[in-house]
Formats: sequence, structure tokens, C-alpha cells
Amino acid sequence: MVLLFNSCQNDDSPVSYDKENNQYTNMWINEQMRKYYYWNEDLPVFTNLSTDPKDYLGKLLNTDDHFSYSINPADSERSPKSIRSAYGFDISFLEYNGQAFGVVLFVLTDSPAEKSGLKRGQFIKSINGTTIHYQNFENLYLDLASSGSVQLELTEYSSATGFSEVKNIGLIRSFTFSHPVKHEVIVYNNQKVGYIEISHFDAGLAATFLQIFKEFQEQSVSKVIVDLRHNGGGDVSSATALSVILAPNIKSDDVFIKLRGNKNGGLVNQTFKEALEMNESQVSFESLRNAHPSIQELYVLCGNHTASASEIILNNLKPFMNVISIGEKTTGKDAAGFAIEDNRLADKKGWVLCPVIYKLFNANNEGNYALGISPTVELNELQEIEIFPLGDVRETLLNQALSGEKNFRQKKHSTVKKLLLNKNCIDADPFLQIHL
Repeated sequence: MVLLFNSCQNDDSPVSYDKENNQYTNMWINEQMRKYYYWNEDLPVFTNLSTDPKDYLGKLLNTDDHFSYSINPADSERSPKSIRSAYGFDISFLEYNGQAFGVVLFVLTDSPAEKSGLKRGQFIKSINGTTIHYQNFENLYLDLASSGSVQLELTEYSSATGFSEVKNIGLIRSFTFSHPVKHEVIVYNNQKVGYIEISHFDAGLAATFLQIFKEFQEQSVSKVIVDLRHNGGGDVSSATALSVILAPNIKSDDVFIKLRGNKNGGLVNQTFKEALEMNESQVSFESLRNAHPSIQELYVLCGNHTASASEIILNNLKPFMNVISIGEKTTGKDAAGFAIEDNRLADKKGWVLCPVIYKLFNANNEGNYALGISPTVELNELQEIEIFPLGDVRETLLNQALSGEKNFRQKKHSTVKKLLLNKNCIDADPFLQIHL
């Protein structure tokens, strides 16, 4: 018995590793995952601690988890890559008259893409000299996201003149662009409509939303359209600020978000006020409520780039108002978490672990949209080869929202066929960042 007891003690004693080795980092990753990870009860019992930390984390992840990741601060190439973060634009792919194209759907302000003259509606014929076709478009997309520079062969189309001459432009990876919130009041069929396009929920947008919706109030808008089709997520407090303005008849202590974690994390209910104040202290709940427009329903334009914080607008406003979404199924990032830093060494920055910690639900316990949120009106914005700018009343999704849900006009014989990318290729925030 004494021998057995001593043997057990020896087997359970802590193992120390050299601080420069992968084992030192991977042991820490394992400990954090067993404490915080949403699927912690399904973690493997044993994995090889000597592997690269990024690969080690990958072996721990649940098969339903496409979002968790890790970053080595000493190696910038470890950060998640995307076309949007590298060059500042979003693209999709389509087929027209037997030919495949990339199509520019969105361009960020001050981005390398905008500075090079890229704009919505342009068609990409080749990437770095390789012509786009049905078999290679997804690989070209991934290569573009990881490249340091790119050459694009472009053409444009209008119903009046057809395709333009082909031109070539070059882009160099950079990180100097912004996400301005664009808005306008549109008069359509004698109705004043407030249109707001949000490309990302940057932290601290409450003051911007307040100013915009005060303008909408002054213009007496009776309908609001929020364009989130290219919003991949961002700060939950900014998304909450917009929700506080939009939802009718809410109180500060109404539950807005439910965060469901593992046995350690439990269930966290956050009211509108609490979710707002997680990362927003400059604008009060009451100030935002005073900017509420005279609406009982909301139109949201969405697509497969709509993710994370922008999906909260769709799901978590449902208990409080009629949310009419128009477009395509969203990405499906119903997860939240926070960054966990390895700060064990005072003289060296350790790895940063970003695991899924919570799943998201609304006040009515509605969630589980990992496969995406289906729109009220399913409508492909690429129905015609001529693609209009965002905010143009002729643009497919905006025109449908202006016409109303009941006046649905899906084209049955479109000349354009959309080529679908793998879900892992979609540019979006890795998961919803929260501050508890």
C-alpha cells in the first residue's frame, strides 16, 4: 500500500519544462483550455506537447469549432489572415456566360484597394497572372489572403456599354484603413427612410450612432434600413448601442444577451445597460434611448459576410421588435470569448490564446445558429451582371427593403450564377470579443 501510494504521488507530481520549449507553452494552453473552453469536457486526454503551439491547439479543438485560434506575438505571420485585413476589400465569385469572375463587393475607406482605384462592381479576370476558373477560385482566394502583394486584371460592366477594356492594378498589403459609418436619408414613394451602412462595429461607435439617429429624427424617418452585409463583427458594446437606439419600449434592465459557457463559466445574463457599459462609458443608455426613431420594425441587409456582433443585431433584437432581414444566410458565429495572455515570463511576451468560451443566446433563449441565420427574405444580391454601389436605390437588396417585405421580386431566370466559397474562406472576426 505504501509503495502504491508513493507511486501515485510520483505520477501526479508537476512536470516542469524549459521555458524556451514548446512543452512549456503547450502545457499552459492545455490548462487554459480545460478551464475556459466551451467544449472542455471533450478535450483529448493526451496530445504531443512537443508540437508547434498553433498545431497543438488545432488538435484540441472540437470539430464544431472553426473560430478559436492562437497568436505568437513574436511572429506576426501567425495572426489570422484575410483579404479584408490585408488589402481592404471583400470579393465573391460568379459565373456569367460560361466564364468565372471574381467580383468586388466592398471596399474599405483609406485601404490599399481604394487607393489603387478598386471599387464595388468591378470584375476580376485573373489574380497574379492566373485566370480565374471553376476549379481554382477558392485556392486563388486563399493565396490572395496570405500574399504580400497582388496583381489584378480588372474589367467593368454597365448595361449601356457592356464590358470595358481590361486594366491591371497592383496592391501592396497594408493596415492603414478605417471603417466609417455611412448614412443618408432616402425619399422613396413619399416615405423618408434612414439608411445606415456599418462595415464593422469598432469600439466607441455609440456617439456616432447617437449623432446619426438624431439626424434621422430631425428628418422624421419612418423606416430604418441597416446594411450589415459586409460587417464581420467587432465590439459588442457598439452593437448594443445600436440596439438600444433601435428597439422600441425597452428598459435598461431588460436582458439583451445570454452567454452560456462550460461548468466553470456558467450562464451570464447581460442587460442592455450592462452590455453597453462593458466597453462604452461615454454615452449613456438614456441618451441612446432618446434617439429612438418612430419605428416598430427593422430592415437588415445581410449576407455570408455578416458575422459575430452583426448577427447579434439580427438574433437579439427579435424578442423586442420585428426584424426583417433581406439577403443570404449569415456566417454563423454564435460564439464569444476573450483573449488569454501567457504572462508567466516578465521579460518576454507569451502566446495569446483566443478560444470559444461562450455560446450566444437572446432573451428568449434563441441561439444555436452556428450554421448561419436564415434571412426573412432570401435574395442574392448578384442577380444581374451590373452591380450598383451600396446606397443606390437600384441596388438589389436595398431596393427590396425600400419596396417592403411583401413586394418580393426574386428573379427566377438570373443570368448570373454565384460560386460559393468554403465557409472557412469568409472574412469575419474570429469571434465576438467581450469584456467581463
